[in-house]
Amino acid sequence: MIRVLLVDDQPLVRAGVRSLLERDEDIEVVGESEDGRAALADIDRLRPDVVLLDLQMPGMDGLAVLRERERRRVDTSPSRRDDTRGHVDRSEGRHVDTRVVVLTTFGEDDNVFTALRLGASGFLLKDAEPRTLRDAVRTVAQGEALLSPGVTRRVIERLSDATVAPEAAARLDVLTDRERDVLALVGRGMSNHEIGAELHLSPATARTHVGRVLAKLGARDRVGLVVIAYESGLVRPGREG
Repeated sequence: MIRVLLVDDQPLVRAGVRSLLERDEDIEVVGESEDGRAALADIDRLRPDVVLLDLQMPGMDGLAVLRERERRRVDTSPSRRDDTRGHVDRSEGRHVDTRVVVLTTFGEDDNVFTALRLGASGFLLKDAEPRTLRDAVRTVAQGEALLSPGVTRRVIERLSDATVAPEAAARLDVLTDRERDVLALVGRGMSNHEIGAELHLSPATARTHVGRVLAKLGARDRVGLVVIAYESGLVRPGREG
């Protein structure tokens, strides 16, 4: 069962999303939060697998929630992790392993980029089809990342126009040549199977390489790797990394 927390300041929106999600037996909405501060407390208390997070809320908005979760992730040392599930010491009331899908009526580029850089694993507009919403929850719960097609196009266009910062390119110095190749293919949107075929590796070996790249670069998931690949200049539209 996939446990979901809904975060939106509009009760009718929460009720509608809950109804759509719970049509399938493998998804359970375990709570609803009406603002960012309540969301942080509910994430710690309920430990959901996935949070559907609205960006536009009064008081503490969705971006502020993501900033706080990213701060907790960075501040947490490995020695304080739970031995069995990889969670932070529960006495601290922190739980940074929950995956976040940003769900909003807005598609502004600045919100997209900020949310992705702060660790959101997915971004869907509220006019997405019900089946798309449920599939998104499943995808993110399985450790994958997603963007709606329209948002993906804007992400690539925005990143392709950005000036490559020296510090962004320098981040790749920790990677081997093989790992740089893998990162470039992740940036081009390839799956592990496609990466394996391109580099003549088994899917399992490709997955291992992706895991090493995630660890070395400190990225939360593949969305983070896509951002890094473009910001560093390793991948640009129309050419290979």
